[in-house]
Amino acid sequence: MNFQDVKLSGAPEIVYTDEDFQAISRMVHAHAGICLPDGKSMLVYSRLTKLVREQSLGNFRDYIALIRNDAAERTRAIEALTTNHTKFFREDHHFTHFEEEVRPKLIARLQQGERVRMWSSAASSGEEIYSLAMVLLGTDRREARRIAEGDLALLATDLSQSVLATGAAGTYPLAAAGDIPEKFIGLWAECRGSSLTIAEELRALVRFRKLNLLTPWPIKGLFDVIFCRNVMIYFDDPTKATLLNRLADQLAPGGYLYIGHSERLVGDSAGRFRSIGQTIYRKDHA
Repeated sequence: MNFQDVKLSGAPEIVYTDEDFQAISRMVHAHAGICLPDGKSMLVYSRLTKLVREQSLGNFRDYIALIRNDAAERTRAIEALTTNHTKFFREDHHFTHFEEEVRPKLIARLQQGERVRMWSSAASSGEEIYSLAMVLLGTDRREARRIAEGDLALLATDLSQSVLATGAAGTYPLAAAGDIPEKFIGLWAECRGSSLTIAEELRALVRFRKLNLLTPWPIKGLFDVIFCRNVMIYFDDPTKATLLNRLADQLAPGGYLYIGHSERLVGDSAGRFRSIGQTIYRKDHA
């Protein structure tokens, strides 16, 4: 099938062929691990056409030649193809488990002067890591202050710099307040006008950093909790297995891994974790 006649209404034609789609698919897989099946061809066209026009090009072939050699533009293209759907307290059973089973242990460690580290590895615009921070600090401001003063750090990473900027700013549409449990609204989020803003105390705990999960990680320490949710659905099994083993290497013994509701452990990584709940795993050994 040829897409040469595909065009936006009222706009000059942008030539797009099956060969263009296959070339982009191979490139995205090589650089980001994302698999684009044939059914995603029109999604690629719709999301990249604007970038092709910005380069004053009339076809995808020339744009592909550009992004093969221009790393910055290639990053823009991959970011445009990345789905960043998220919300506060998404898959809330994970946060219930964290609150009931993990939080008390982490607080006890902080009280003993030990370090606690948590990582949202596909953080998108920050709703996940802020949800985790709200649960950790809880609803008692005095206790929250003691927790925040401990050796505590939260890391949020994503492939897209634009969504990370949103997370670092901590400002969201007011409608997002509906996803946050009432006990946390007012304490850790302020509703004003048409926006919801995360409290400064929470934002101070989180470091937002750009990171490609397929490349080397400039991370030295181990984490007690890792959230890696709804990103492996875009990877093939060999890529998933490699990522899961790397996550296991980065998780402290006794640490917890949370993955997306439709994701599963694959490869020999499955033997490094013990299932303790719905898409919740514990690493019991080094």
